[in-house]
Amino acid sequence: MLGALAAAQKPECELVGAAQAGNLAAFEELAGVHADHLYSVVLRLVGDHGDAEDVMQEALLRAWRGIGRFRADASFFTWLYRIAVNESNRALERRLRRPVTVGTDEEPVQVAAPAQHEPVIRAEHRALREALKLAIANLGSPYRTALVLRDLEGLSTREAAKISGVGEAAFKSRLHHARLKVRASLGDAALTAPPDFDQRQPLISAKRSTMAYDLQVIARKHMAV
Repeated sequence: MLGALAAAQKPECELVGAAQAGNLAAFEELAGVHADHLYSVVLRLVGDHGDAEDVMQEALLRAWRGIGRFRADASFFTWLYRIAVNESNRALERRLRRPVTVGTDEEPVQVAAPAQHEPVIRAEHRALREALKLAIANLGSPYRTALVLRDLEGLSTREAAKISGVGEAAFKSRLHHARLKVRASLGDAALTAPPDFDQRQPLISAKRSTMAYDLQVIARKHMAV
């Protein structure tokens, strides 16, 4: 943690310059600032922890080998994420015949509701998580990428479009299509909070499930579609 903070305080251009001169330690510092966040993106795209680790290794290796071609007209963040997204899509193409799911950890979701309603609400959220996993898994790679980058990772349209390698208009079209597909898969009823849900309380604990968090974000986005 302290190492990442120290790296973040160094000018990015300084670390990039050192990495381009062959300094592996500088590259590791630079990539380390984004590693955790990058892993969450890859996991949401490929849906499997083992595959996500493989993609991360390959993406970082590609980034190290290609650091000499990096140009300052884009941020290192955007450049690195684009490599990771492309590698994630390659991984998905290699396993087209395998079932695709979206990664989630196994920690229980802590629903803020009266005790007598907990079993019902927990069951509802389990069902919704499964529906969401299937809905995202059924999206084509360009649409899944748009949904993950914009709705789940919270990147701006401009950033997400650059990472995706398309213009903003094309990206918005992909995102709209993805939102409509997910909404159609889940149904309007699945995108509303349970009647006893208290909006003043956190839906899940600090050690929250990635998929449970995704469910909240997707629901709030798609209720406005």
